[in-house]
Amino acid sequence: MEACFFSSKSFIQTIEFEPSIKPKTLPFPNTNSSLFYSTKVASPSSITCCLSNDEKKPTLDSDWRSFRAKLVATEKVSSPSSWIDPDTLVDQPPQPVTIGDKWAHTIREPEKGCLLIATKKLDGVHIFERTVILLLKAGSIGPLGIILNQSSLKSIKEIRSTTIRDVSEVFSHVPLFFGGPLEDGFFLVSPTKDDDDGGVEKSGVFEEVMKGLYYGTKESVRYAAEMVKRNVVKARDFRFFDGYCLWDKEQLDEEIKASFWIVVACSPSVIGLESVGNVRLWEEILGLIGPRNVW
Repeated sequence: MEACFFSSKSFIQTIEFEPSIKPKTLPFPNTNSSLFYSTKVASPSSITCCLSNDEKKPTLDSDWRSFRAKLVATEKVSSPSSWIDPDTLVDQPPQPVTIGDKWAHTIREPEKGCLLIATKKLDGVHIFERTVILLLKAGSIGPLGIILNQSSLKSIKEIRSTTIRDVSEVFSHVPLFFGGPLEDGFFLVSPTKDDDDGGVEKSGVFEEVMKGLYYGTKESVRYAAEMVKRNVVKARDFRFFDGYCLWDKEQLDEEIKASFWIVVACSPSVIGLESVGNVRLWEEILGLIGPRNVW
């Protein structure tokens, strides 16, 4: 399977990384579950992650990613500080850990719905410099994703996928974004609370990426257009991408080990539809996960 960086030359070759030589272990930061940063810490016994509503508490129907994020935050809070002033140490019960609407933390392995954040090692590399890639598929059969933070100069009527072009009138006011170098079209759909009556989830046509966010392909775009015509969902709830990225699993693993990518889990609000095309998305996510020792 050809990887998204491959044309006549591999991406790794482009940055002078010898594929025939096993890369030496680089001082890539430990991405264990205790690594969790936030943009705001209220006290040594609590952690807050870019809260938009400080009082909002996790509910029982939170998805497993939110549950894991809370565990990571709890472990981070429970870890002893590198230095504690004994004069200020007060024996008191630990405060409950809460996470906000926006959170992000590093993870060890790529998974469906995670982000690949380009490191500064990719600065100067065409297309992939400072990119944020959402993985739609992971696993042994070639990880596949779309770039979230690059706009396209084309309109949806000019998308490379002829199937999507055929329904472009329905989505004529929906912006088009550059998803990657390989030729095909994908779209994200995330109904707002006002628009969603469960039709997107119940349709069974779209693949869930994370809670409330789904993706579709050229095979499902006609169904999506029909749903818009029937007012099941609004055209504004879609984002279309021209192109995509694809790797061999081994290749992506090697690129992560070589510190070209940071693997990040995040809340749906971090990559909501309003974030697609945001040129500052890369900086915002790095701000959520905190400073890095290695770039």
